[in-house]
Amino acid sequence: MHNDVSFLIDDQMVLLEQQSTHNPNMPLRGLMYFSQLYQVYLTKMNRSLLSSKTVRIPTPKFIVFYNGNEDEESRWKMRLSDAFMNEDRSGDFEWTADVININPKCNEPLQKNCKALYDYIRYVYRIRDNRKSGMDKKAAVEEAMEWAIRERLLGGFFKEQKEEVTAMSLTEYDEEEFKRVCREDGYEDGLAEGLSAGMVQGASQKAMETAENLLKMNVLTDVQISQAIGLPLEKVQKIAESLVVKA
Repeated sequence: MHNDVSFLIDDQMVLLEQQSTHNPNMPLRGLMYFSQLYQVYLTKMNRSLLSSKTVRIPTPKFIVFYNGNEDEESRWKMRLSDAFMNEDRSGDFEWTADVININPKCNEPLQKNCKALYDYIRYVYRIRDNRKSGMDKKAAVEEAMEWAIRERLLGGFFKEQKEEVTAMSLTEYDEEEFKRVCREDGYEDGLAEGLSAGMVQGASQKAMETAENLLKMNVLTDVQISQAIGLPLEKVQKIAESLVVKA
């Protein structure tokens, strides 16, 4: 879910991320991700920015695979400039994220030509169908997992990594549930409109409880948890430290 994949190919640095909920902050996140990747690259290649010659770097390519429930276009481009406080369409300071909708009936040629992607989509929608039929999230994920194993999706990967994939799937639904509750409680709108501190405090408490649950699952890093639920990294780290003390 949050394990971004990056690789070099033909002097391009490609970063892939999958999102199950629409996130307008992906260009900024991508900029921060690539900054870290370039630091690693320069160190590995022993390149110095103090050089009098231009330091050549791989061309960036940031792709986001979207499979959320919201109706979206088949493909679209998100721009960092959309987040600027003062509008600037000069393109002088731009960073983009190319979003590809991988829901059924979207970008079907891509799905047909990439069986791994198609298998993943089938697994996700098996879980969603189970949830719609009334199963709780744990039962929905477990049934989809057993089905994926029987169907040998991803060439048997689900059987080999059953525990890890199950944990990640449950984590994703925990986060989706948290975000849904925030929206229903009016938390996001409340921040923008300056509603009562009590509501914000209640939502913050839910975020801390979610962070604690995710830390106990030991699947995501502190940084990934912070980004996923919008809780400051310092608070996530404090919660992590408290869990170590309790242990």
